[in-house]
Amino acid sequence: MSNLATNDDPRDNLFLVAMKSPSFVIGLILTLMFSTGAVVSFFWTPFDVTVLDIANKLKGPSDIHWFGTDHFGRDMFSMILVGARTSIAVAFIAVGIGMVIGVPLGLAAAAKTGSMIDELIMRTNDLVLAFPALLIAILITAVYGASATNAIIAIGIFNIPVFARLTRGAALSLWTREFVLAARVAGKGATRISVEHILPNILNLLIVQSTIQFSLGILAEAGLSYVGLGVQPPLPSWGRMLADAQTMISFAPHMALLPGMAIILTVLGLNLMGDGLRDVFDPKLRRNRT
Repeated sequence: MSNLATNDDPRDNLFLVAMKSPSFVIGLILTLMFSTGAVVSFFWTPFDVTVLDIANKLKGPSDIHWFGTDHFGRDMFSMILVGARTSIAVAFIAVGIGMVIGVPLGLAAAAKTGSMIDELIMRTNDLVLAFPALLIAILITAVYGASATNAIIAIGIFNIPVFARLTRGAALSLWTREFVLAARVAGKGATRISVEHILPNILNLLIVQSTIQFSLGILAEAGLSYVGLGVQPPLPSWGRMLADAQTMISFAPHMALLPGMAIILTVLGLNLMGDGLRDVFDPKLRRNRT
């Protein structure tokens, strides 16, 4: 089983160790900034994003409209806040779907390595990975229509084999370890060993991978919304805001700059968090920080 040290060892406080990582701190600040904006948008925005104000369209930043207005006169700051809610919610749920389904599949494949179950799971994973999220979304929307729900399903399906392959690869290296052999001798079955011994020891890898997939999920949602397959009007989306701005960059650059920077900073924050967490969970790098 995983090695547990005493609480007196300062290296055991992972948060304090993580706060010594510049990557983690910067990523945490960026992630919290946009996450806070997404939560705040449920209760307050400076303007209603569903109300059009054509008389004030394409206005630059001002005391009233901090980030300016779009081609319909909607407040860009309010649009960015609500867009954060949309992008984060879609990516979070999609990654959750990938973990909830992919991790058990990976554990089952590792426990039955070389068997028909293992081959079936991994060959199905290879088949799903052959289709990018955009193509899966096109197939789904062709049948059920474009919506946030279908975007979540498409991105979630794409995440399943990612977590399944990672889980299987990490679990296989543990099945020959002494503590697993001892559990087998004690009469524990494959399922119980996977849950009680394997999963806790690969949880750190799954956490790091989830932050990476979260950032990729935000990019995927933006891409799907950009081509009209994601969140539908009147709910704002960073990807659709970029699509609306592509013909107005020359005279209203803020329409493209603001959602583009929101996507870049959110993805950067999540990737930096993942990089920092990887350093924290790596014992060698962790010792260098303490």
